[in-house]
Amino acid sequence: MGDEKKNGLTVLVCGGGNAAQVATAMFAARYNTYAISLYADEAAKWKTHMQGSRWHDKVNGMELTLDTGRTVVSTPTDVTNDPSLAGKADVIVLAVPSFAHGQYFEAFYPYIKPGTIVACMPARSGGDILFASKMKEKADSLAFVGFETLPWACRFTEWGKRATILGTKGQILAAVTPESQSTRAIAVLQGLLGVFPEVVKSPNNLGISLRNPGQVIHPGVMYGRWCAEKWDGKPLAEKPLFYQGVDDFTEGVLLGLSGEVQDVCRKVEALVPGLSLKDACTLHQWYLDSYKGQMADDSTLKLSMNTNSAYVGLTHPMIPADGGLMPDLKYRYLAEDVPTGLCFTRGLAELLEVPTPTMDKVITFAQEALGKTFLAGGKMAGPDVSSTRAPQAVGIHSKEDFFKMAKIA
Repeated sequence: MGDEKKNGLTVLVCGGGNAAQVATAMFAARYNTYAISLYADEAAKWKTHMQGSRWHDKVNGMELTLDTGRTVVSTPTDVTNDPSLAGKADVIVLAVPSFAHGQYFEAFYPYIKPGTIVACMPARSGGDILFASKMKEKADSLAFVGFETLPWACRFTEWGKRATILGTKGQILAAVTPESQSTRAIAVLQGLLGVFPEVVKSPNNLGISLRNPGQVIHPGVMYGRWCAEKWDGKPLAEKPLFYQGVDDFTEGVLLGLSGEVQDVCRKVEALVPGLSLKDACTLHQWYLDSYKGQMADDSTLKLSMNTNSAYVGLTHPMIPADGGLMPDLKYRYLAEDVPTGLCFTRGLAELLEVPTPTMDKVITFAQEALGKTFLAGGKMAGPDVSSTRAPQAVGIHSKEDFFKMAKIA
């Protein structure tokens, strides 16, 4: 009994959207929790909203309705835009879009203390490489945790005041860099999240990066429907189905992308003895693992998407134009999943000298739609590559330097 004590923990949650508000309310119920948003005046607005009563009561703070039906009311220690709070944090949780990760890492760099656990939910591709490049000499004293996805399906019901967890995943994969910090980091994060989801340790962050299904699904389906070979450029009368609309041509694109990701995996494993990228499975296998029991026919990739009950009625992002509907080719499916997903894998493939004809077609299509140039002359050397997760964006130009930065060799 003599070893009992008050165990303090300070958590810093980054962001102001659905997941950030849920995480803040959940963690603040038990721990010293701060929320930070670097977006415009979002932090000030959130803080003001919390101090006003909700529509059904007169209690300050955040109300969180769990998927068990229970309700928690809590108040974070502060909501701010001051990055120096990183110096107080034992755990930093980023629940912001992946394109904003670098901004937060840069802001925290002067203040972050040794031993801090930094978790990205989700990390997307190359999160550990970006983190190491921004944290410089401090990186070795920190624990970076890359989650494959968010722990919950959630939304705020009254911005800044009330949030709801609609469902919690049973398991989620997470990898820790350096691996020696895995036991401590995963134990702390499991404690924050609770019993569910179970945080399952993945061998390395490279496996999380290459597993990223968004880098294949979203750009692949967009290319398959809107490339010049399939679309005449004219407006449509109705929004086409996104997943259920996958045809043989689009399936071929997706299989091509997934196959090239697997080629990268096998090349890395051949060059780094003992390294396992088992979690970076094929896209079809990802569907079998993630949506078991929700697909009427899972015999092929196309049918796994067409018959998935979770996808019923979901359409392509469209905008009104010329009396009809045109595809929104600047939607996050291209604007985020290409630079923070596919460009990472394409850049690594280049370092490994792995051919990527399908990736090249999709990236070329996406960069033309976005008005960017990531890929130039067959190399990840375009003027906009610095805005991507490609290894080349942080000055990595050899496989040896990549392995060193990723701490896998």
